[in-house]
Amino acid sequence: MMDSEAKALFTPIDINGRTAKNRLAVAPMTRITATQDGRATETMTRYYERFARGGFGTVITEGIYTDQAFSQGYVHQPGMTDDVQAMAWKPVVNGIKAHGAVAIAQMMHAGAISQGNRFRDSTVGPSAIQPKGEQMTFYHGKDRYVLPAAITEEQIADAIAGFAGSAARAIHVAGFDAIEIHGANGYLLDQFLTDYANSRTDRWGGATENRVRLIVETFKAVRAKVGSAVPVGVRISQGKVNDYHHKWAGAERDAEIIFGSLGDAGADFVHVTEFEAWKPAFAKDGPSLMRLAKRYAPKATIFANGSLHNIEQAVAALDDGADVVTIGRGALANPDLPKRLLDRSSLDEFDPAILGPIADIKDTELMM
Repeated sequence: MMDSEAKALFTPIDINGRTAKNRLAVAPMTRITATQDGRATETMTRYYERFARGGFGTVITEGIYTDQAFSQGYVHQPGMTDDVQAMAWKPVVNGIKAHGAVAIAQMMHAGAISQGNRFRDSTVGPSAIQPKGEQMTFYHGKDRYVLPAAITEEQIADAIAGFAGSAARAIHVAGFDAIEIHGANGYLLDQFLTDYANSRTDRWGGATENRVRLIVETFKAVRAKVGSAVPVGVRISQGKVNDYHHKWAGAERDAEIIFGSLGDAGADFVHVTEFEAWKPAFAKDGPSLMRLAKRYAPKATIFANGSLHNIEQAVAALDDGADVVTIGRGALANPDLPKRLLDRSSLDEFDPAILGPIADIKDTELMM
């Protein structure tokens, strides 16, 4: 039998009218298995469905690109830019919902760290600043990121409209239950939030209150498009795919501004991700990022991600500000992780070979 503390992971939770049957969710993970023109595939349907069949209460998709301009980040990334792409997601959504899981579509704009875009040969970012790091080879990347052009006001408006339009298609055409706006991990919205990537002197740059504005304005546009009855949340991080160790310069004051702004805007959930979610976000012995999110956005449901596939760590996260625990590597290794936790079966260790040499979905995964 499961101990009483672990049972907390299996209590339902309501997120703006959508009930997740437990507190265990699949984290968004880029798997580049769509068609060249961005349509979800039968392989993706089988991949996502097995997580729901394995007992996860919520399944969040990989980042879905949002416009036919600068948003696509990877070759074979799925999109939501027209009804053809949206219709291709319907079997995926149906497979998730067939097992009683909540289906969340993550909307993403790669911005300056795009490394594969069939619509444009160039990139845009908040400023014409060389991104840190190098492109990821397991997503077909090569060499350094290209130098982006500073995005214009018109292009910002187009990017916001792309998020909103794609979110509407995800809900009304594909049938998703909820929307997650990707404001984390170094992609466009996070680039605006990042001090060293954003040297703008207009309303989008400078103080943290200005740098968080694009995330907030994107949230408001999505909310206006999908309506108040659809759960809409935002993913937030400090680290990035091209800068793992980044910390907000303003420390807890930045956390107060960022999470407070999302709370004030009415975010239904805030999804925070750190490498190890329980670690102090800033000073030694200080609060974790999930604790700070709960403190400054108290009405939002807090999703927490970061090495929480261990049941003791997952339970502890619920006592440290998290309402839902999202699992990445642990879910890849154990697509039936919730069922295993329920009967206290052992968990398989994550094998990095799953994501190599290219991080597409492998046939062997679908046999798990």
